[in-house]
Amino acid sequence: MTIEARLMEKSRDVNGHVHKIIRKKKFKKRANRPPPVAAAAVVPVVLQRLFESCRDVFRGPGTVPSPGDVQKLCHILDGMKPEDVGLSKDLQFFKPKNHAKGNPRVTYTTIYKCENFSLCLFFLPATAVIPLHNHPGMTVFSKLLWGTMHIKSYDLSDPVNSVNTGLPSQPRLARMKANDVFTAPCDTSVLYPTSGGNIHAFTAITPCAVLDVLGPPYSKEDGRDCSYYKDTPYTASSNGGTTVVKEEGESYSWLEEIEMPRDSQMDVIEYLGPQVMETSS
Repeated sequence: MTIEARLMEKSRDVNGHVHKIIRKKKFKKRANRPPPVAAAAVVPVVLQRLFESCRDVFRGPGTVPSPGDVQKLCHILDGMKPEDVGLSKDLQFFKPKNHAKGNPRVTYTTIYKCENFSLCLFFLPATAVIPLHNHPGMTVFSKLLWGTMHIKSYDLSDPVNSVNTGLPSQPRLARMKANDVFTAPCDTSVLYPTSGGNIHAFTAITPCAVLDVLGPPYSKEDGRDCSYYKDTPYTASSNGGTTVVKEEGESYSWLEEIEMPRDSQMDVIEYLGPQVMETSS
């Protein structure tokens, strides 16, 4: 079953929970069939290369890939296509079923996850939003596989004090890194623990599919939980009269940490595309 078929079969009850549609099976006399082909035999070469390169590049929490390793992963991701992760060009399942109540829900699935990195796919119907959120202690590669998307991203001006204490936070000054529209195929974007647009938001202009490589992945137990933000344009008066020295073309905003937005919850599905093969290193 393709990922499209799996998405088309999901349903949601009144509480927003996702269920598989279960059908009664009819027992038939089986015709003689050849044995199933092993997933490893049909995994796209580029997906396997990405997986093996991630194992080499990501060394665990507290580490950041070298510039050469970043270039290596970007080169692989830049050449990836929707078919490499089991997606066809017929993305009708991205169409929202209900326009009346809030934003259409985002769906995601995990291709692979270990302590050092994870490979995830995000599916956004048109107008769907992933609100401003951070990636604490993480290096993230985002490859837009399909569609047109608006991306806004920020870096905190004082990233050293970015530890989440669980206490109400004061608005913090952040410099805008991106505020642009991207259309696939386009270059892979990279963000780092304290730079490159570590806090970002996605808004789907058309149905979109995004492949994210996170190293290391989110882990609440290890202090890498996701925080959400609201941005407010910066003015000198909003900073008690203190003026920020701006370079030409720079833009600043205040970021206030907020509770997870109610309409930002995502649906999770099982990944049924090509499987990576865990060969020995």
